[in-house]
Amino acid sequence: KVNIEWIDTTELSDGNVADILAKVDGIIVPGGFGVRGTTGKIACIRYARENQMPYLGICLGFQMAVVEYARNVCGLSDADSTEIDPDTKTPVISILPEQKEIEGLGGNMRLGGQDVMLTPGTMAAELFGGAEHIRERFRHRFEVDPDYIAQLEEAGLIFSGKHGEHQIMQILELPRDVHPYFVAAQFHPELTSRPLRPQPMFKGLVQAEIETKLAGRGVLSGLDA
Repeated sequence: KVNIEWIDTTELSDGNVADILAKVDGIIVPGGFGVRGTTGKIACIRYARENQMPYLGICLGFQMAVVEYARNVCGLSDADSTEIDPDTKTPVISILPEQKEIEGLGGNMRLGGQDVMLTPGTMAAELFGGAEHIRERFRHRFEVDPDYIAQLEEAGLIFSGKHGEHQIMQILELPRDVHPYFVAAQFHPELTSRPLRPQPMFKGLVQAEIETKLAGRGVLSGLDA
């Protein structure tokens, strides 16, 4: 059974995040728009990354994971999203290049079903049973700025799901030997998840939470034990 604890990230900071998250076994930072609560989301993601807590980021949660990694691992202390700070000098997240010229409310969003190419040997490929590609549903304006992809990858971040033709990053992860489960998707896995057929990213999160919790008690190291 999964017990859900809703946390208001407007009240989260680096100073209190450890106390607030002490009662949970894993974290989801879901999709959203705007500036509200993003500082708390970044603090939450940093805590999960540094403390081996299973993490799943969805859409905005994917973007904030990139910002957090750029700031605290790549050393780009002023890294940000242009959605949060339009004048940022280090826009690791920015509006989709092909959407910049489109005018009108809602008109510059990337919407609907899109193919995601999976990198063999990654956790993403493993979650989806070794598939070479999957099809998921998107709803976003902003993406990882191509100018920073190489720097993020050189610092250890893995973009394990990508667009088949364009430089659009769609899944990120950390290696399993670095973190038990640090995964995020630009798409919305909840839109293809069903009660009796959970989308693999949710199933992987819960499995990682159980394994991490039981391993911490010295019970077992994997669900196959």
